Amino acid sequence: MKREMRKWVAMLLMPLLLLTTLGTAPAYADTTLGIHVDGAILIDADSGKILYEENADTPLGIASMTKMMTEYLLFEAIEEGKISWDQQYKVNDYTYAISQDRRLSNVPLRRDGTYTIRELYEALAIYSANAATIAIAETIAGTETEFLKLMDAKAKELGLEDYKFVNSTGLNNSDLQGMHAQGTGVDDENVMPAKSVAKLAYHLLNDYPEVLETTKINSKTFREGTPDAIKMDNWNFMLPGFVYEYTGVDGLKTGTTNFAGHCFTGTATRDGKRLISVVMKAVDAKGEGSYKARFDATRALFDYGFSQFSEVEFVPAGYQFAKQKELDVVKGKEKAVAIEVKEPIRMMVKTSEKDLYVPELVIDESKLKDGALLAPFKKETVVGHVNLVKTEGTDYGFIDSDNLGAEVVTKVAVEKAGWFSLTMSAIGSFFANVWNGATSFVKGLFN
Repeated sequence: MKREMRKWVAMLLMPLLLLTTLGTAPAYADTTLGIHVDGAILIDADSGKILYEENADTPLGIASMTKMMTEYLLFEAIEEGKISWDQQYKVNDYTYAISQDRRLSNVPLRRDGTYTIRELYEALAIYSANAATIAIAETIAGTETEFLKLMDAKAKELGLEDYKFVNSTGLNNSDLQGMHAQGTGVDDENVMPAKSVAKLAYHLLNDYPEVLETTKINSKTFREGTPDAIKMDNWNFMLPGFVYEYTGVDGLKTGTTNFAGHCFTGTATRDGKRLISVVMKAVDAKGEGSYKARFDATRALFDYGFSQFSEVEFVPAGYQFAKQKELDVVKGKEKAVAIEVKEPIRMMVKTSEKDLYVPELVIDESKLKDGALLAPFKKETVVGHVNLVKTEGTDYGFIDSDNLGAEVVTKVAVEKAGWFSLTMSAIGSFFANVWNGATSFVKGLFN
């Protein structure tokens, strides 16, 4: 009877236990945020620290996110004085034909028209205008075919991986009416992994932050006050005033083609921190791609980053490692020199995991000779760097693999010892070696 009673009590309690378990489930699992994408990544825009990634190394279609590379090369050309904002572009058969295709995102260009680089750039950045983008590419390189060489060279310089550029716009080449770049196929399209897209955005924002002055514009009229005036609404519907508005969003680039699906590289700030997100081929729970799907996925990434992560100072400037506060010095007036961390080490980490990170000293052995630093050398001579090592769980690292953390430097300068001191040191070392050799010999006689 008692056994039967225990069975009934257990059956009654089971639903309550299940409800309790469900109620305490985390909002996000460690491996996924519940977004429906083929690839995604979230990084800290200042340091390049990767906060989250999902299939971020697989090359996928990038569509008009390609235009971030065109923007980078445009800003670089302006900076180097190769072209100017008020420079005029004369429409040719290629850009005219593409601009008249209203199935694509375009501002119609007049066959005999001329346009400034600035107004073409605004059409690119705000309205993702494809013919305007080609016009900029032609202005910089002469032809789009030559511009592809610049895109490839810059991608290599920035350290992008697994990329393929076949045009300056991100369109499928089949949309270019047979005028696609030489050496590319009619059905080719630009591809890149989410990690490389994020790295491109990271460098664009850090090298040319003025791009945000245009990407944050909700709407602008192209050629306002003329018969050619056309309203350009930004395709980034997360900007203030749009249907998927998200506080702090001010960029960066959408992308949509049949091949790439619905993509978006977004950036937003909150409490002084900027994040960069990339979502690729976003769909909803039913597997259908849409603008809403890509912005919902982006919102989930931003919510995760801003709510779960914070910047933590792990090591202050001047910090010395207890196990190695100094390095030996050879041929110097001092026998050793103190070493310290030059700048404080701050990093965006998951707030609940900040105690899992420990600083690790890495000495650059190439700076040493037989384990010692050769005099003379100046104050703040770099002798190594600090890594932050996560003791448990996965750490995604940085978007730039060459991010070595804070530098470790000498605390003071050390001059080279004089001739007499060096001579006496050498004599002392000689006799010390002789004595050690003799001692070893004598000991050997009695062993």
